[in-house]
Amino acid sequence: MNMRLVRPTAYGSPDVLDVAEVPVPEPGSGLGPGEVLVRVKAAGVNPIDWKIYSGAFHDVDDDHHDQAGVDIDALPRIGLECAGVVDGNEVIVYPVTAAYADYVVAPADSLIAKPATLSWAEAAGLMLTGTTAAHALHAAGVHEGDTVLIHNGSGGVGLMAIQLATHRGAKVIATASEHNFELLRSLGATPVAYGPGLLDRVQATAPDGITAALDLIGTDEALDTSLALVADRTRIASITGGPRRAKEGIKLLGYGPGEDAGAELRAAARTDLATMAGAGNLRVLIAATYPLTQAAEAHRAGQSGHTPGKLILIP
Repeated sequence: MNMRLVRPTAYGSPDVLDVAEVPVPEPGSGLGPGEVLVRVKAAGVNPIDWKIYSGAFHDVDDDHHDQAGVDIDALPRIGLECAGVVDGNEVIVYPVTAAYADYVVAPADSLIAKPATLSWAEAAGLMLTGTTAAHALHAAGVHEGDTVLIHNGSGGVGLMAIQLATHRGAKVIATASEHNFELLRSLGATPVAYGPGLLDRVQATAPDGITAALDLIGTDEALDTSLALVADRTRIASITGGPRRAKEGIKLLGYGPGEDAGAELRAAARTDLATMAGAGNLRVLIAATYPLTQAAEAHRAGQSGHTPGKLILIP
């Protein structure tokens, strides 16, 4: 039996994505020890997906190739999170690779039970941004009573970080475009517009000061503002990498040299994220869904950066 698999045929733009017909792995022929075959119901789309086949993705440590979805012996595999069915059980799968498919082979320990209250799209879009946000908040030591500045609050990780920070009892100031202000307010954040004058606007919004910052966008403006406002540089966490950030003494999160991948912390966070989302205490905002065959269109929409929320592929 064959299945559809979306994969890059070269490094480049979304135009290189192809929908291939490949055999479905069968027990004894394609599954290794501790692996299961998941029937994919929905797969999350994330910026890392196009970064790893664009050729622009930063260097990845040898120990983190699988976590980053990089196959060192072939073109990268894409699709790092999904939700589906195993032996009649509904599950969320993360981390995984090659989830842009009808079926995916996954380590058994990457599966957790899917809350019945979550749609397939919500379940598929929860974990990568949710665990990244949890990791960033942990790295910056955000807790009750803090005032945290979140750059790119309307991005996928930002939307999760706002909710998790407010759940911890922190006050959140989040940067965004003005057309996303109401959304950020609905999640508990005080929005401020990015752009010239950001430092002054944040200071006016938080006259008692900023105690921690999450750089989720990677601009000089985000770094400069964070450094100016947060006295303890170890309470600034960035998921964006870059040589300048490596020189500033802030927390660098990711899979590159000198960065913290946080694999154990992210794995441990999955159950709490699923419980919160299943109880309605954590929203997974879905911007749009696309058929599996329209993965390239989904990537173009994601690269445009105009719509907050998750993009989801439905096989």
